[in-house]
Amino acid sequence: MKKTLSAKEELFCTYYVLDRNGREAAAKSGYRSPQRSAAKLLKKKEILAFIKAADEKAKRKSEDIAAGYYRLAFGCVADAVKLIFCDEISESELEKADLFSVSEIKRQKGGGIEIKFFDRLKALEKLESLSLSDSNASAKAFYSAIEKGAIALREEENE
Repeated sequence: MKKTLSAKEELFCTYYVLDRNGREAAAKSGYRSPQRSAAKLLKKKEILAFIKAADEKAKRKSEDIAAGYYRLAFGCVADAVKLIFCDEISESELEKADLFSVSEIKRQKGGGIEIKFFDRLKALEKLESLSLSDSNASAKAFYSAIEKGAIALREEENE
């Protein structure tokens, strides 16, 4: 039988996923003794499964975003350029064309076509910032692990 989380527990998980601080997540979720509550909550299998699922979902979402920026920064524009030089293009050819990097297409009165592309430099900057935030997240996880280890050692010494 699968146990479900209470609304308060789900709120705790949501806050925990954001900054990996159990005490703050418990306090924001309305627990009276946040440090003790966080320790208890983080031992529950259901809570850990919820957090793991949320982490995987966030990771997939960030990977999808990065893939989109990568495609904008390094994608081919040959199909868009082909539109400029073609007199006639069939609907089936147009559907097959890779126009991901195109932000706007205008047909001018004189018969010409104006095509605007997404800014590749901005896409590269976004990729760089995503890369930096991933490395910051890794460092934060490392420091969090050290902090948890220190707390466990203190608790062990107090027993």
